[in-house]
Amino acid sequence: MNRRFFRRYTPNQAALRSNRHLKLFGERLYDPNLWHLNRRSVSGAFFVGLFWAFMPFPLQMVSASATAVLARVNLPIAFALVWVTNPLTIPPIFYLNYRVGAWLLGRERFTGDFEPTLQWLMQQIHIIWQPLLLGSVLCGALAGLMGYAAIRLLWRLHIGNYIKTRRARRRARKNNRPPTPSAPRD
Repeated sequence: MNRRFFRRYTPNQAALRSNRHLKLFGERLYDPNLWHLNRRSVSGAFFVGLFWAFMPFPLQMVSASATAVLARVNLPIAFALVWVTNPLTIPPIFYLNYRVGAWLLGRERFTGDFEPTLQWLMQQIHIIWQPLLLGSVLCGALAGLMGYAAIRLLWRLHIGNYIKTRRARRRARKNNRPPTPSAPRD
């Protein structure tokens, strides 16, 4: 990942300390893991962000941010990943969550007339809330674990490739010839 890109769009510590609304978080907000890009912080942020993205609650970004601060993982990444569920993706994701929850609870899926309105949702919430919540927790945990594992794997592959390239450059300098991209391993 390009670190300069993230540094350009994340606030510095002086800007955070001067914001009067953030003073209620105290010193926890200045933990370096919340802002730095390292393997633990980024992979944890993927778990937190993807987990909260699947929750059928309002204010998912607030929940993801609070969890990121408590878990000491990258705050901007966890905050941004909540937008996996956006107005275009919410219906299919929450429908999948409902279907998974209904299957786990052994219930037949809802067969009433569906209307994509808030009024319909408020009238039917007593029927669909348990399967939706169970499916959301399960799908969110699964998506979070997959994101966590994928980031850990990609990070490891990136570091392995970097080490291989660095060895090739050192060998080429030692032999006074230009480095080749596909140098053999030691």
